[in-house]
Amino acid sequence: ITALKSLLTTTLRIATTDNRVFIGTFMGTDQLLNIILVNTEEYILGNEASRFVGQIMLPWRLVLHVEA
Repeated sequence: ITALKSLLTTTLRIATTDNRVFIGTFMGTDQLLNIILVNTEEYILGNEASRFVGQIMLPWRLVLHVEA
């Protein structure tokens, strides 16, 4: 829990199992460890375009990799 608290308001880069990458500000998790990001951009691997998706909740089961 201490490690998660230290990441609050940090920009995270999260890769998912469906070939997407999300870059946004970490705001916390819920009881199931779903990740909440704000001010988030979504990138699809193999495509240079991105889109602003704002606030999102990523299910933990889709997460492949997290970088701070």
